[in-house]
Amino acid sequence: QAQLVESGGGVVQAGGSLSLSCTTSGRTSHMYAMGWFRRAPGEEREFVAAINWSGRSTIYADSVKGRFTISRDNLKNTVNLRMNSLKPEDTAVYYCAAVEGIGLYVRSRDYDHWGQGTQVTVSS
Repeated sequence: QAQLVESGGGVVQAGGSLSLSCTTSGRTSHMYAMGWFRRAPGEEREFVAAINWSGRSTIYADSVKGRFTISRDNLKNTVNLRMNSLKPEDTAVYYCAAVEGIGLYVRSRDYDHWGQGTQVTVSS
């Protein structure tokens, strides 16, 4: 069983940047696809970005494309989400997720390991 721990959330002004990190431990494998999701207050959880096991393929939600970058370091068992040009509508709890597989996954039900979430607040 893999454990995921997110870090790096906080409060930032609109237009600013934040980097989130997700560290995996436990029964881990480099054959894990990883994803970031978020849930704003009163909203459903939504897909943000995903990366395949090698890091060579990525996919983004239209709302963050061009502003967010997902990357991974398999030697350190970490996945990062660099968020630039942040907007108040990016305010949410951000969750890291993992699933063993070689594809790219954008549906939350495809993932079977989740972190506890980290709060990101963007002030206007």
